[in-house]
Amino acid sequence: MKLSTPRWWYVREGAPGVVTRMVLTPLSWIWAAATASKIANATPVDPGVPVICVGNLTVGGVGKTPVVRELLRLLREAGVEVHGLSRGYGGREPGPLKVDPARHTAAEVGDEPLMLGQDGPFWISRDRPAGAAAALAGGARAVVMDDGHQNPSLAKALSLVVVDGETRNNEWPFGDGAVFPAGPMREPLKAGLARADAVILLLPADLPEPDPALVRLFAGKPLLIARLEPAAPPPSGPQLAFAGIGKPWKVERSLIAAGCDLKDFAPFPDHGAYDEGTLRFLEARAHDLGAGLLTTEKDWVRLPPAWRAKVAYWPVRARFEDEAAARELVLKAVRP
Repeated sequence: MKLSTPRWWYVREGAPGVVTRMVLTPLSWIWAAATASKIANATPVDPGVPVICVGNLTVGGVGKTPVVRELLRLLREAGVEVHGLSRGYGGREPGPLKVDPARHTAAEVGDEPLMLGQDGPFWISRDRPAGAAAALAGGARAVVMDDGHQNPSLAKALSLVVVDGETRNNEWPFGDGAVFPAGPMREPLKAGLARADAVILLLPADLPEPDPALVRLFAGKPLLIARLEPAAPPPSGPQLAFAGIGKPWKVERSLIAAGCDLKDFAPFPDHGAYDEGTLRFLEARAHDLGAGLLTTEKDWVRLPPAWRAKVAYWPVRARFEDEAAARELVLKAVRP
């Protein structure tokens, strides 16, 4: 059973769930210590190909996968034979396995690899060094790895961390700094930033500037600003939207900002499967509202094939404000 991301994790001050936080804090100490020990005692494997790791510091969605997609695009346009690599979270195949969108399903390889595999070569592997080796054998001259900042098994040519830069309504990307499960942090902020070569601050399209207090946290690190922008307008007419991502409420907020006539919104757990009963309920609810069904691209690839014709998806893309700087950063890593 998958659980939804607690929204109170990201409330900076006066957060609800105070008692829950207190109860979970000892478990946070154990989690942080285990992560630190794993990283300190690991011997990273050099796979023979430069690896760019795109990770994050928190549990839950930060827009990391659109950033991976954009970096893959920039490298491919520069003529680099680059492959993607992921653990394949949510899929049952252990890998190493090259994703074939025409043959594989999200239940086999995970929703994000299935989505990114439509653009070019993409591999899944729970054993990251084995996955990178398979990519190298398959012709890769560089690898962009989706997630893995806390996974020390693979040597990295460049470690990037993506941070959700939206700070509104008392929300803060790191909450009050508590480590999972008392908060959203995978590890303490200082420890995670120390291993990062650069930070990518991802902003929604309608937020003019990043919060200066947030930017100051990354002083001394190269900082790239990217924006999560619609790749197309939302469908016209009334819509019932649903999303199972790390922070589903951000999809609702973005749809409204983009002018969608949103009649209702249903949040679901990240990477969760949609069964027939749930989809029929959503269809009936949309019928009652006189609305179409709308979801994210990542959710859409998890739908059973028969339902994809009934549900539209709203594509979004990450775009760097300084694309030349982003391209230079990743090319320097793969062409030292």
